[in-house]
Amino acid sequence: MPAPSVLMGAVAYDPKVVTIWEGFRGWLRGRGLDFDFVLYSHYERQVEDLVAGRIDAAWNSPLAWLRADRLATAKGGSVRALTMRDTDRDLTSVVVVRADSPVHRVEDLAGRVVATGAVDSPQATLIPLGHLAAAGVRVDVRRFDVGVGLHGDHVGGERDAARALAAGQVDAACMIDANHLMFVQEGTLPPEGTRIVAQTGRYDHCNMTVREPASDGVRLFGTLLRGMSYADPQVRPLLDLEGLTAWQDGRTTGYDALAEAVDASGFYAADGRVTAADYRP
Repeated sequence: MPAPSVLMGAVAYDPKVVTIWEGFRGWLRGRGLDFDFVLYSHYERQVEDLVAGRIDAAWNSPLAWLRADRLATAKGGSVRALTMRDTDRDLTSVVVVRADSPVHRVEDLAGRVVATGAVDSPQATLIPLGHLAAAGVRVDVRRFDVGVGLHGDHVGGERDAARALAAGQVDAACMIDANHLMFVQEGTLPPEGTRIVAQTGRYDHCNMTVREPASDGVRLFGTLLRGMSYADPQVRPLLDLEGLTAWQDGRTTGYDALAEAVDASGFYAADGRVTAADYRP
């Protein structure tokens, strides 16, 4: 009998994506899974191909997960989150001001200029703006559309928002909490030069999305991913590149805040159609 197989989609937001999945491919094939991957230039086509059955799995952003779930349901099918990284769980976004800013409470941001990442960034645009809106704070948004279609995986827009804050061009900037620390460490933001005035609730990030019912290959794929050990010298460098120490079971309980922001902004329709007026991946 032929070996169980999986064709996975991944979005090429960075050259390291090729290195990561070529390495994982060799490891997975060595354990009895006929695995291969295809690269996409943006998440929308990847989601459509997954739901249409042209690929078996999709390494999806949280926004791509939401669309896959809505699109599959509208077509009478279903998808599930097979696995996710240990680092995809319980993240937060922050709204940051300069240390000398007169803004001390989230209410003080009303009417001020707030920089965000790209239009489709969950962590640097949709979720933090949704958080401000839920607090009743209306702001003037200055968006930095870098890597549109990559759902914020390319942090260029997020970094440009931080640079605008450091330069005094905006009153505040939105970013994921880990990138706030990274921007300070790399010098994009000055040490002790910023303050957090708002922080979102916890949410989850990427997951490996698959269609239901899962094939033998997909089930084996999940088992093998969860079985990867950080102590294995073959995969440890790849896990470091992908930003995790272990694959865990997928969950979908951490996407409520993003779903609310998507609905409030009209980014996707309930049936998975792209309805954001100024979104061109």
